[in-house]
Amino acid sequence: MRESRTSDLEPKTSDLHGRGPKSEVRRRLVLALLSFAILPLLSCSAKPDSNTLVMVIESSPTNLDPRVGIDAFSERIDNLIFDDLLSRDEDLNVAPGLAERWEIPDPLTYIFHLHRGVKFHDGRPLTSGDVKWTFESLLTGKIRSTKAAVYKFVDHIETPDDATVIFHLKQQDATLLWNMSDGAIGIVPDGSGDEMTRHPIGSGPFKFVSAETDRDVIIERNDDYWGERPKLARVRFAIVPDATTEALELRKGSGDVAINSLTPDTVFTLAHDPNLAVEHAAGTRLAYLGFNLRDPILKDARVRQAIAYAIDRGPMIEYLWRGQAKPARSVLPPQSWAYNGSVPAYDHDVSKANQLLDAAGYPAVHGVRFHITMKTSTDENTRLMVAVMQQQLREAGIALDIRSFEFATFFADVQHGAFQMYGLRWIGGNEDPDIFEYAFHSSKFPPNGANRGYYSNPKLDALIDKARQVIDPAVRKPLYAEVQRILANDMPYINLWYLDNVLVHTQRVRNLKLNPAGNYDFLRTAELDSRN
Repeated sequence: MRESRTSDLEPKTSDLHGRGPKSEVRRRLVLALLSFAILPLLSCSAKPDSNTLVMVIESSPTNLDPRVGIDAFSERIDNLIFDDLLSRDEDLNVAPGLAERWEIPDPLTYIFHLHRGVKFHDGRPLTSGDVKWTFESLLTGKIRSTKAAVYKFVDHIETPDDATVIFHLKQQDATLLWNMSDGAIGIVPDGSGDEMTRHPIGSGPFKFVSAETDRDVIIERNDDYWGERPKLARVRFAIVPDATTEALELRKGSGDVAINSLTPDTVFTLAHDPNLAVEHAAGTRLAYLGFNLRDPILKDARVRQAIAYAIDRGPMIEYLWRGQAKPARSVLPPQSWAYNGSVPAYDHDVSKANQLLDAAGYPAVHGVRFHITMKTSTDENTRLMVAVMQQQLREAGIALDIRSFEFATFFADVQHGAFQMYGLRWIGGNEDPDIFEYAFHSSKFPPNGANRGYYSNPKLDALIDKARQVIDPAVRKPLYAEVQRILANDMPYINLWYLDNVLVHTQRVRNLKLNPAGNYDFLRTAELDSRN
């Protein structure tokens, strides 16, 4: 995962969702709240602004300087205000952006040719000097950001003319193009400093208007945009941290759009509202379980494989997620060019789990082979799902002890390796095979990366190192296929499922086009129907 997207969890929704008798109780409670609360809200709600789409999001962006902000909300809003050098297509391949074309004459030289006539929102022309400043402000430390590490192999940048930028590298870096695309780092004006945080000025399809923490962010259409101009005149991102309130905002019409922030039960309820519509599309967000491989029990791959066989994902996908997820075999999503779907699958098989545990030397004593502890957040859905896993693992003689903590405490423990098992999500960072280096290479133990389980395999390290220094995808793909095969056997993670992108919107919003990443690009094509 590139370090400019170090958030591997949903900002508000649970890191894992639960199942059990309480699910139906929760669904009925949501239905009752929405049914009874909506009546007084409808009577006092104002008519929606015909020129403004209101998108409901869970948290304020932390920093709208595209060189600094790494949380999901910052990056997704930044991607509307700023242009990146490159973009990505629906198959997650790098595509033209500000750079209409590029050349790689040798593995250490990248030449980008910029669109001419592009202007920043304040009227200044965007040139190669702005591109150079954007990256050099990070590399020289003028702007302090974790994103600087992503470009550590850049030696120097040349600008032979206003439309040409040449990056010279210290060593080969096959991930460079990916880390210049689609929200990775937007281009800022030459000389921009910390003021970009307070008043961001980009060249993107929307211009920044205002931001108030925990209230809203407002952007408006850039009528001078060099590309296809948005149909929306204005977008207001309303901060609504409570999921039930978010649903009510949609039902009363004071909110128009919400994506990937409502529980499946709530989406099911809202789908029956004639004033709302629900859009579904395959997504790339991955839910996974992580192991501490320094643990005396879990260091044995047979134990980890047994746990994978003992977990039955099918009913959880069907009942918890109401079919809004797909089983996962890899950290990479199927949309990725490097995805290998031919790795071993750990379909539910308790007999295989018991055989592996017997072979690992853990006989059942009074029905229990050993205890392991799984740490979770205090989110109700998380606790319910882990309770289901607890029941499933019991069939293999594994006693799963659950310890729930407030999220900041839980995540701090995960980052410091203070766990046996945990569950989180990768969002965005798993869309490129560079995730393998960040999450599984032995050089990326915390705090250097996200190899929090302290997994180490010299063969895997060598494959990753080789793949990261090869530019040709045809050469890289078999290397990453072998990486995925090794990970499927060694099982430092259990890849649970890929979550669908689920967008709920009012009927006055049209022409919404979801993409696999689940970002806010649909606002580039969305329209408001004045008749609704």
